[in-house]
Amino acid sequence: MPFKPKNEPFPLPRELYPPDWFRRLTAAEVFPGRPEAPAEIDLGCGDGGFLLAMASRHPERNFLGVERLLGRVRKVARESGKAGLANVRVLRLETTYAVEWLLPRAFADRAHLLFPDPWPKKKHRRKRLMCRREFLRSVHDLLKPGGEFFFKTDHEPYFEEAEEVLESIDFFERMAWPAGDREFYPETDFERHWLAEGRRVRGLRLRKMG
Repeated sequence: MPFKPKNEPFPLPRELYPPDWFRRLTAAEVFPGRPEAPAEIDLGCGDGGFLLAMASRHPERNFLGVERLLGRVRKVARESGKAGLANVRVLRLETTYAVEWLLPRAFADRAHLLFPDPWPKKKHRRKRLMCRREFLRSVHDLLKPGGEFFFKTDHEPYFEEAEEVLESIDFFERMAWPAGDREFYPETDFERHWLAEGRRVRGLRLRKMG
């Protein structure tokens, strides 16, 4: 169970604190008051730059950030409150547990995995989320029919391995990334940093099949 911080209300108004950590939530528990609105999930939302930019652009949609680090979760909760973004919630939890065990199935219209840890050492590569078929299947189950899954990385070997894995599965269809990327998809803090260093950023846009 997540650590409860001292000297601050817990949870903050936009923090999601599940009533039960050992069953799947309902859409109404994730987004009370507007469970029918289109939903987007930012898996590993960091400090929330992308999440808050998307929520500001699309007030008609719900946005959930999943992040394991407490300081980042609290920052997202505070900043979304200051900005008056009633369509944002943030959950402190590991991405894999949230996707595989906690979040509702057929729940999200879009899911985003942006600049996850590339685990560059050979002995750690099995931890790469985009290269784990069971994780990809869980993301597939999280999405509504026709839902989309977006992945970005600056790590070329990770991207190439993810492409190889995706060629071996039949439950996602690869789609073109639209032109005018910045208008379609705000940059994350990591992305701005890597681009400033001259790194190449690669992306995958996938649509749920079946």
